[in-house]
Amino acid sequence: MKQRKTVAMLLAGGQGSRLRTLTKKVAKPAVPFGGKYRIIDFALSNCTNSNIREIAILTQYKPLLLNEHLGIGSAWDYDKNNGGLRILSPFTGEEGGRWFTGTANAIFENLDYLEEVNPEHVLILSGDHIYKMNYDNMLMYHESKEADCTIAVIEVPWEEASRFGILNTDDQNQVVEFDEKPENPKNNLASMGIYMFRWEALRQALLEDDKNPESDNDFGKNVLPMMLEQGKRMFAYRFNGYWKDVGTVFSYWEANMDLLDADNLLHIYDDHWKIYTKSKNLPPQYISPTARVRNSMVNEGCYVEGEVVDSVLFDSVQIEEGAMVCESVILPNCVIKKGAKLRRVILTEGMVVGESEEIGEEGDSIYLVSEDGILKE
Repeated sequence: MKQRKTVAMLLAGGQGSRLRTLTKKVAKPAVPFGGKYRIIDFALSNCTNSNIREIAILTQYKPLLLNEHLGIGSAWDYDKNNGGLRILSPFTGEEGGRWFTGTANAIFENLDYLEEVNPEHVLILSGDHIYKMNYDNMLMYHESKEADCTIAVIEVPWEEASRFGILNTDDQNQVVEFDEKPENPKNNLASMGIYMFRWEALRQALLEDDKNPESDNDFGKNVLPMMLEQGKRMFAYRFNGYWKDVGTVFSYWEANMDLLDADNLLHIYDDHWKIYTKSKNLPPQYISPTARVRNSMVNEGCYVEGEVVDSVLFDSVQIEEGAMVCESVILPNCVIKKGAKLRRVILTEGMVVGESEEIGEEGDSIYLVSEDGILKE
């Protein structure tokens, strides 16, 4: 990205309660994904690959593991003296401490940081989506339209459209109407929660929104409709690649399974747009002569003696001889004992499955296994 002083504000404080026990100890953006990553790595790597040199991570819910993962940002080349990565968390002010009340409020509470940086444009991102996007292309589109705000959008299945903020546009892609989770959507053009703002327009909108006692201080519910009503120039930026909101247990499992599809549009093995993460520096995987592994991702430190089919194994997983793992996601440091059989299971970190134990079955359900028991979704 050219030196236009664009700063990224990455919202990473979500609890992700619909992910159940996956977010019991960590914020949703810090949930492990894809064998070696965490969900936040995708938005962070997009910023790195788009050459955005200034990024702030806004944390809130259970930030310890997330902060440890981020460190000083060296994995994403953000360990800089000037610019780089900063972690911004809720703080105590004159009126006492409080959590961010909404997405817009999270940015409003950090206006001091933005005023110090004084960018031309502010890119608002969510830390809990799986996708690859060149934000530089979005910026060039944003500037070509002389927009106050540009919203990245993607066509979603009609049956899912009511879950999203839906944009209605004219033939120039200028936004004429914004419906937040409409019961009867007029189209299936959904907001991806990625916004490019002209800094002064954003600052003015946040100040006005904060003065409104009826506001939920949310971009989709409040700020964007307000700006549209005021006649601000708002445009939709159409995205045609892979994008997944891993907001539920099923969508999390499905997104991991997508990585095993040879035709997957995410192209996780693309050397020209790498996904970076913090390395654990573990020994290589070991696949024994008794093992059978097919169409699976097996990561560092794994010791496989059994059968693995259509599955994603995170690091340091042990699968003993005679055990079978099928269509499953196994998080780090798990042990599957002899004769155990897992099908369509998400096994949370550090779990041990006993000898000959069977969990899951063919069908549409997913089985989330944690220290709290087995949850069928």
